[in-house]
This record gives sequence, structure tokens and C-alpha cells, in this order.
Amino acid sequence: EYLMHFNPDGAIVVTTPQGVSLSDVRKEISFCRKLQIPLLGLIENMSGFVCPHCEECTNIFSTGGGQALANLSNIPFIGKIPIDPTIGLSMEDGKFIESKKSLEVLTNFVQS
Repeated sequence: EYLMHFNPDGAIVVTTPQGVSLSDVRKEISFCRKLQIPLLGLIENMSGFVCPHCEECTNIFSTGGGQALANLSNIPFIGKIPIDPTIGLSMEDGKFIESKKSLEVLTNFVQS
């Protein structure tokens, strides 16, 4: 209710692939629709883990829950962001550490 005083352009909802998170995000989607806040898209965070040694992405949780919820809710799916220690380290050091996988993830995310 207080959010409407700020006249938001819309909302981007973020979930992880696990069922508990998906359940919470369903409530957020209902909240936005009830208040007539446009849903700009959905992001699946923690979608896999990128190994800092070989850069292979392993699904340590589940995957695809965000995409499925976006499809079910008729919301644009923006993309998946894996846990990537390289990105975290680069942010802490204030410099960009290039890794093939992190560049691929960031490029795909920005293009979505």
C-alpha cells in the first residue's frame, strides 16, 4: 500500500529454483497484481554453481523453477544467475575477473 506513493514503473521478482522460494514468489506476484503493479520480469537466482577451477556449472539445488513459474504466471523470464565465486571476488576487489562462464552469464542476463 505504501509502495504506491512512489509510483513504481513495475516490479522484477527474484526467486531461487527451490519450491519454498517459488511459493513465496507466487505470493509476491499476487501482491503485485492486486496492487496493479506491472510485472516486468522474473529472475532465477542461485541457479547452479560455477566451479572456480574448471568453470563448469553444476545444479546444486534444482533448476528451471523460475522459468516454469514465469511461464505459468505469464511473466517475461529475464534469466538465470548461478552462484559464481569469481563474480563475488571481483566485486570485493573492485576489479573484474574474467572467466568464460561469468562473462557468458552476464552477457545472457544483460541481453534478456
